[in-house]
Amino acid sequence: MLKHALVAIALVLGASVSKAQDLGQPLLLVASPDLKGPYHHTAVLVVPMGGQHIGFILNRATEVKLATLFPEHAPSAKVADPVFFGGPERINAIFAVVPRNPGGTSVRLFGELFVTVQAEIVDRIIEQTPNDARYFAGFVGWQPGELAAELEKGFWYTADPDAALVFEHDTATMWETLIKRLGKRLAPGEGMVEA
Repeated sequence: MLKHALVAIALVLGASVSKAQDLGQPLLLVASPDLKGPYHHTAVLVVPMGGQHIGFILNRATEVKLATLFPEHAPSAKVADPVFFGGPERINAIFAVVPRNPGGTSVRLFGELFVTVQAEIVDRIIEQTPNDARYFAGFVGWQPGELAAELEKGFWYTADPDAALVFEHDTATMWETLIKRLGKRLAPGEGMVEA
């Protein structure tokens, strides 16, 4: 019995250590049902950047199209999806997330997923492959230690990032779908319970 207890403790400690190590890798954050405010029911792609973390909210489509934001840029009318609210940082900037390196000053998020905010590159993406990108206004930023503290408080569930989620057309039920995928369920009128 003691041997089983020691194995269980080792597994728990190992899970805690691996959770801390995961902060050095890209993650998908899924908001806990108890998380209120602007991140309530969000799914966020997050990547480490020089001791800090940046991310994009994947399921906050706006009603604004690029053509509305840039009426003088005719190719913007070709973009079918709306602009997504990526987060409160640099809200006036448009970030293009694409499934291949667009060149210029772009940043690899994970796999073959890249992001750029460089105006010339974003324009070229809009002109050449307008619907191969997801366009975000702003991003989410965490200072060193902030994300670890939020995870410790249970604000987020974590999963491996999935590039397909970035380009999902209908994101209205993304949060609920991810909660189920993570093996969680909502009890009527309650918080989370294990499935």
